[in-house]
Amino acid sequence: MVYPGGDYDIVVIGAGHAGAEAALASARSGLKTLLLTINLDSVAMMPCNPSIGGTGKGHLVREIDALGGEMGKNIDATMIQCKMLNTAKGPAVHSLRAQADKKAYQFRMKEVIEKQENLLLKQQEATEIIVEDGKITGVKVNTGAVYTCKAAIICSGTYLKGRIIIGDVQYDGGPNGLFPAMYLSASLEQNGIELQRFKTGTPARVDAKTLDYGKMIIQEGDEQIVPFSFETDKIEIEQVPCYLTYTNPETHQIINNNIERSPLYTGDVVGIGPRYCPSIETKVMRFHDKERHQIFMEPEGLNTNEIYVQGMSSCLPEDVQIALYRTVPGMENVEFMRSAYAIEYDCIHPTRLKASLESKQVAGLFFAGQINGTSGYEEAAAQGLIAGINACLFIRGEQPLIIDRSQGYIGVLIDDIITKGIDEPYRMMTSRAEYRLVLRQDNADLRLTDIGYRVGLISEERYQRFLAKKELIANEIKRLNQVIVKPNAENNKILESLGSSALLHGLAIGELIKRPEVKYSQTQVFDPMRPELHWSVVEQVEVQIKYEGYIKKQLQQVEQFKKLEHKMIPQNIDYQEIGGLRIEAAEKLQEIKPHSIGQASRIAGVSPADISVLLIALEQRRRNSEKSVN
Repeated sequence: MVYPGGDYDIVVIGAGHAGAEAALASARSGLKTLLLTINLDSVAMMPCNPSIGGTGKGHLVREIDALGGEMGKNIDATMIQCKMLNTAKGPAVHSLRAQADKKAYQFRMKEVIEKQENLLLKQQEATEIIVEDGKITGVKVNTGAVYTCKAAIICSGTYLKGRIIIGDVQYDGGPNGLFPAMYLSASLEQNGIELQRFKTGTPARVDAKTLDYGKMIIQEGDEQIVPFSFETDKIEIEQVPCYLTYTNPETHQIINNNIERSPLYTGDVVGIGPRYCPSIETKVMRFHDKERHQIFMEPEGLNTNEIYVQGMSSCLPEDVQIALYRTVPGMENVEFMRSAYAIEYDCIHPTRLKASLESKQVAGLFFAGQINGTSGYEEAAAQGLIAGINACLFIRGEQPLIIDRSQGYIGVLIDDIITKGIDEPYRMMTSRAEYRLVLRQDNADLRLTDIGYRVGLISEERYQRFLAKKELIANEIKRLNQVIVKPNAENNKILESLGSSALLHGLAIGELIKRPEVKYSQTQVFDPMRPELHWSVVEQVEVQIKYEGYIKKQLQQVEQFKKLEHKMIPQNIDYQEIGGLRIEAAEKLQEIKPHSIGQASRIAGVSPADISVLLIALEQRRRNSEKSVN
């Protein structure tokens, strides 16, 4: 029986990390929003690793926060350990990573959603999208209710026709023992949304009391915790340690002896898995020369014995899993609480999306998260936030928000998947960004808070604090370039103690800080009138001074990039009619329909020569248009 369930501006399908951000962005923008989930216990669930952030991913979380999202605040409130990664390298690749209390993370996000005005959370399975005249008009659920809407956002994660695989044990299922979504895929295909099959996996959860940590290497958090959210002043918690151990030849031998029992090698797994997060059997088979692989013991929370065994994802039969886990030092007597498994699921081809994450086939239908072929909580949340913002702008008839590759890792992520396509689950890495030095995690607020304020997700109070911070940074940089250090014996002795060369003439403190061996804090001795500044202001002052030359050079590259991004391409252009374009290029351009010359230049199969032909064609089109007007 079908019955009317209610009228909403936006319906969000799925309440994982993408759905949570999408729904919050929509509701906070003042639109009546419905958030649907198969199970209320799955809201913001962490079905895989109990952590937020990491290399590249930490940048995304900082950007989400700068735009007004919730993930940064949520992990700040529920972390049990935090570390800054890559500190031996430059600031461009520094990335925060925090271990979370998984249940606390879920519960806090669920509470935020439940308390949010304009937002209703319901436990129902979306089974059908209703499309009229090429536009989304409603969503039908398993109880028969039909919710009308002006826009919808699908954030279904790994639930669409999910299949769990543990050796030869295979069954329909969602992550973490939840039900799959078995009906929505057919509705998407009926409406012209082509699907593909991907796979991901997760390691076993083991009982902490069956581990011998004495045989492992303790991994402590940072003494001083740097928050993810720019609104969090400081975090003071008693951190929980992780532990490091390694596989060995015995582990690898068990895998080699049983590889024919792995569904990855029998052909039972048809979905494409993530290359950058392979199963333990894939690592052993692919890297024969490695005698060992790192394994981390990561606590799942403060009130559970479950330990996540990072690095031992697998879909081998359970008896093989247990045998190989027990070869690892410290795990000789380990007992499983949950077995490792792989999960196959349906996802779309993201090249069928606009840069706003709206479908090219169905107006008002947006997609975010793993359904777009990405992996990771952070990638999902970033897309969810952008899809939520753009669904609101779509309803209001306003131009979509497009973060480009020079503005943020979010822009890199979205541009990569919609332009280049994907043949495996996409994972964010710092190496994917061309402008890493200007896209640092520490300056995400300076890059994106203005945008978050403009779209209505940054409060006036927060925005004024942000403007005050910008002014403090600018004033301190200006002041440091005016305070001169004299070349006397006392000052030179101090510089020599820092491993720096003596002064032959007076030099501004700003110039001293540009020396690799000199830090801002060490120049206090030359600067008795220095003001007391927040650590986040000091961080920006030091980075901007020390890397000024490199930053200027990269900003020049950004300007060149933007020139191509601002050369827009009409969406009604027929590439097949452009003489001089190679057949492959015309087909690729026709399929993806890039919005700019910049995007067109990044499409696989489109050469610089093709771009030259396209530029000439666009100029001829412009001139013909002017003639017809005259």
